[in-house]
Amino acid sequence: MKKIIIFLIGILILGSCNTDKKSNYVQKQEVIEDVKDTLLTHPGKIIMQTKCYVCHNPSANHDLLIAPPMVAVKSHYFNENITKKEFTNAIWEFVKKPSEEKSKMKGAVNRFGIMPYQSFSEEEIKLIAEYMYEYKIDEPKWFKKHIEEESRGKMKYFNGGKVESKMNSSKIKTSKEIGLEYVNKTKKELGKNLMGTIQKKGTLEAIKFCNKKAYPITDSMAVVQNAVIKRVSDKPRNKENKANLKELKIIDTFKKLIIHTGEYEPIVEEINSEVQFYYPIITNSMCLQCHGTPNKDIEPDAMQIIKQLYPEDKAIGYDVNEVRGIWSISYKN
Repeated sequence: MKKIIIFLIGILILGSCNTDKKSNYVQKQEVIEDVKDTLLTHPGKIIMQTKCYVCHNPSANHDLLIAPPMVAVKSHYFNENITKKEFTNAIWEFVKKPSEEKSKMKGAVNRFGIMPYQSFSEEEIKLIAEYMYEYKIDEPKWFKKHIEEESRGKMKYFNGGKVESKMNSSKIKTSKEIGLEYVNKTKKELGKNLMGTIQKKGTLEAIKFCNKKAYPITDSMAVVQNAVIKRVSDKPRNKENKANLKELKIIDTFKKLIIHTGEYEPIVEEINSEVQFYYPIITNSMCLQCHGTPNKDIEPDAMQIIKQLYPEDKAIGYDVNEVRGIWSISYKN
């Protein structure tokens, strides 16, 4: 079941020059030792929501989890005497090369398996860890009671820290923040429906869901958020996901960034009140189970399903940390 879930997530994530244009290639934010309350959103929170919540979603039902929520990570790594530097270093030491020996979450490893390696930079992980250390983070309603009962009192619940002020939450958001919110909310809705299908109807129906329902859900999220939301690729699995000429150039830009620097930020273009937002979809070891090399990464039964559902599939042959495609989102500012 675990492999099928990971396989389905891979399908789900991508299944389905005007001189007046101002191109704003968002620059890398500096690492800040002490984040001031006047900031709209801590950069670590943005990274966590964008890159961690696909698996570590705080709104997921306990029985549908595919990984522990981030508050569980905080509770296992935090204690009353630990410094921020010690906390961030401990998180980074695990993420840079995950192993069962280094994990402090033996129960999670037993239930979900060891976290697959993903290409996070040290700066990204330490920003996420700093945010977790300094702030009260989102958590499932059931978590506190669960951790106390599961450990029979041996495990302490930790989710202290500053609460983001209401004043900050009412500030005008940047185009980058709005675009990332659209990405996060859409991924969350897709993931929630996929997990529900697996739970209620089984894996075969879940595969059909990826093939038939991902587009309608994405479109409905676009309507709700008053935006045009697309997931496109230069090597599409579904021909409807084929990138246009402009999107192909954006994909190529992200590929070059990954190869030469290993880092990237959203690309935001604005013309008057129109905003075009681009964000890469990067492969990790989980993705390879349906986007890697057949008979090496992709199991024969998975390959057979892919061929049946996507006879014109081009989305194979990837390795980890490669650009599989992009989110292409347009909206009015």
